[in-house]
Amino acid sequence: MNVILIVVISLGVIALVSAAILYIASKKFAVYEDPRIAQVAAVLPQANCGGCGYPGCSGFADACVKAGSLEGKLCPVGGQAVMEKVAGILGLSAVASEPKVAVVRCNGTCANRPRVNQYDGAKSCAIVSSLYGGETGCSYGCLGCGDCVTACQFGAIHMNPETGLPEVDESKCTACGACAKACPRNIIEIRPQGKKSRRVYVQCVNKDKGAVARKACAVACIGCGKCVKVCAFEAITLENNLAYIDPNKCKSCRKCEEACPQGAIVALNFPPRKPKTEETTTVANSAPKAVETSKPAEKMPEENKQPVSETPKEK
Repeated sequence: MNVILIVVISLGVIALVSAAILYIASKKFAVYEDPRIAQVAAVLPQANCGGCGYPGCSGFADACVKAGSLEGKLCPVGGQAVMEKVAGILGLSAVASEPKVAVVRCNGTCANRPRVNQYDGAKSCAIVSSLYGGETGCSYGCLGCGDCVTACQFGAIHMNPETGLPEVDESKCTACGACAKACPRNIIEIRPQGKKSRRVYVQCVNKDKGAVARKACAVACIGCGKCVKVCAFEAITLENNLAYIDPNKCKSCRKCEEACPQGAIVALNFPPRKPKTEETTTVANSAPKAVETSKPAEKMPEENKQPVSETPKEK
């Protein structure tokens, strides 16, 4: 009995000492968390997509509270409505940000980019990209396995069975960037949505020289630079045989679209242009008529001719 009692007392003392040590450690090494972080996290959509640039919604909430400003911060899933709620909790002002959307920068359809071989393996763009250049002659374009579709949590992107290319549903896209991260070819770009959802961009990422790019795809950018010359706003740059349009400088004049001999520049959601025949006719009708400078001499009628008086002869 004495041995058992001693053991019980010993264990009790050890438990009390351990509890005291843990209590002191919890007080000494306690980490204070601002209660507003939990409040901000509660109004976020909890998609944890990483589109805001932070590791999940909790990381974004922590950054908003600690920064003391919402400038440059946006939840792409919740949009401006959610940022207004966050601003109300923190007593800050929510800066309005331009909406963005995912853009597929490849037009290598089955018709434009014929197959040169056939892949028979795992249906994954990441695997295909690590093994070889793909089923076509273009080693830069879409691989068509649909990794971007799998990565999208909002059902905003799907594969077109006819073209073999991904298509983005603007009404569902939150510009979280998950599809862009999943694409091993970097053909998906997050760009400003633009006024009335209108935007101009180069639908090609091929960096090969002109002849090689044209052979691989009928609508590839050949790096001719004609679009750069016609742009009055310096919005287009040419690097590594590939043109790129800066959305922040582009004024949507669409001159580059007309100048591109390959049709690689896309102007989306713009009204149709007037046919050139009508424009030519209008110009022709509005031009002043040429004035005739020389006319043939008109013959005078016989009755109007005056007789020539003869000089009287001297007698």
